Amino acid sequence: MNKYLFCYFTGNLPEEESVHFAVSADGYNFEALNGNKPVIKQTLGKKCCRDPYLFRDEKGIFHIIATDMRCHDGWSNNNSMVVWDSEDLVTWKNERIIDFSQFESTKTANRVWAPEVIFDREKAEYMIYWTHNNSDDDLDTVIWFAYTKDFITLTTEPKVLFRPKSGMCAIDADIIEKDGRYYLFQADGEKEAICYAVSYRASGPYYEPDDNRISVADTALEGNCIYKIIGTDKYVMIADQFKTGGYFMQESTDLIRFTEVDKSRFSLNHLRPRHGSMLHITDEEYQTLVNHYQMVK
Repeated sequence: MNKYLFCYFTGNLPEEESVHFAVSADGYNFEALNGNKPVIKQTLGKKCCRDPYLFRDEKGIFHIIATDMRCHDGWSNNNSMVVWDSEDLVTWKNERIIDFSQFESTKTANRVWAPEVIFDREKAEYMIYWTHNNSDDDLDTVIWFAYTKDFITLTTEPKVLFRPKSGMCAIDADIIEKDGRYYLFQADGEKEAICYAVSYRASGPYYEPDDNRISVADTALEGNCIYKIIGTDKYVMIADQFKTGGYFMQESTDLIRFTEVDKSRFSLNHLRPRHGSMLHITDEEYQTLVNHYQMVK
């Protein structure tokens, strides 16, 4: 695994709320595949998706799980996720919808955003976690979770994973494990910055230090995504400067102290990316993608 595949959407127009791919050899500089046009045509649910999360399961099968949402319908008007499977990153199949209105704890869900997945080795199941709001409870929009074995049915009832001490919103959680600890990064509504919490288990509880801001940008960020630079001790975090436009990049070796990556050292903004995810891929997988999309005009 020494290449990178970035999966993202590009904007708030219906035609931009779709899955896009870009590849990189170094984790800093990216080139779009398929001319930066969608690589999947959604046929179910809202027929628009945001915040696509791409991952490889324990059997080597790829999945994309995304927010099933059309923002032109309103920001509090979705209750589902959309999922696809692939064996080669090129052919995507088994499109399906996970509808959270069918569960007692989320039957009034009106925001089901930014789903991500981590394999919980302690439970030997996949933990889906996402930004969530119900229309009839006293919680703000915060991070919820549930378990699944197949991304078709859930094995647990959805419940809250993380809520900031401030009681305000937390969105766009991204969890990474390092040295037996799980770091949860989220866009904090009170601080208007990316902040972290930490736990010894994927499912928490998560401890939130008082001084937990880790973003070094002077603008508000959301849609944070963190990944390791292969062959180094560096971790890169990219995030959407949603108020001013463009992407911000910072890096760290300990996941707590970050420094800004100069804009001259990375290229992402030509993709017009919004919230996305990063996957490490092999040379062969990289070449398969490049060869396939070179033939698609």
